[in-house]
Amino acid sequence: MQTLLPNLVLIGVCLLGALPVAAQPQADTPVDTLADIDNGAATPTAPQPLWELGLFGLTGSQLAYPGSAHRVHPRLVLPFFVYRGPLLRADQEGIGLRAKLAPRVELDIGVAGAFGSNASDSAVRQGMPNIGTLVEFGPRLRIDLGAAPGNGRWRLSLPVRGVFDLSHGLATRGISAEPELGWARYQPGGNSYRASVGAVLGNLRLTDTFYGVAPAFATATRPTYAASAGLVSWRLSASAGWAVSRDWYVFGFTRWDSVAGAANRNSPLVERTGGASAGIGLSWTALRSSRSVGE
Repeated sequence: MQTLLPNLVLIGVCLLGALPVAAQPQADTPVDTLADIDNGAATPTAPQPLWELGLFGLTGSQLAYPGSAHRVHPRLVLPFFVYRGPLLRADQEGIGLRAKLAPRVELDIGVAGAFGSNASDSAVRQGMPNIGTLVEFGPRLRIDLGAAPGNGRWRLSLPVRGVFDLSHGLATRGISAEPELGWARYQPGGNSYRASVGAVLGNLRLTDTFYGVAPAFATATRPTYAASAGLVSWRLSASAGWAVSRDWYVFGFTRWDSVAGAANRNSPLVERTGGASAGIGLSWTALRSSRSVGE
């Protein structure tokens, strides 16, 4: 944990960004970019502050990796920092520069992540290396596909990210791609609802982290296995967030991962075809800018 302390605020943004949770609505301005759409610009509300600083807490249950029977139960409280500049942003949707390529197309830096798990807690990974806490950074192309049923909007997201292990000095763990078709609806006051379907793809280094069995770790019940690059899992997600007050925001999410037809479905480290992850959290804004977005 000591190696994480200097980066707690950044990690807070990354982990918050990794959650399928929408930001609170944006100012009452025309929907001009995907950043506006993500922050609910189509909904008339009070303008949002340029930046916010606060805390968020999370508890939940997630699969150690797609196909695993072992579950991880994260419980944590971390600071977060949100900045809503016209080009430079750090919020629930991503972190870094955003480039508007067309009226409904943007390129930005997306983030994602997964909590680590101990091999000693998993029946099929006994004696193998632990899977560390993983954080992903990389470019993401986002395309607004227009209005959707239920007063929502369709969006296509095409991220490609490098995967880094926070538990081992940001060691590289490979590259992932997660194409996703999503639906989102935003309501006055900050309430938001989302659903999406997508796939997780990984290069050889990433899939080997989850599914490879080197000869040194082979046993009578766990044969050597050479992982293959390709499909890691299919993914179905849903989430919702509610603005309890100006400073308090509650969110929840659920996700189903399936390794049916995946490149490493036959790995001895795959115990089941599908499994669910879910969580609930609360964020509190302690400080905010007196300057609003767009001023």
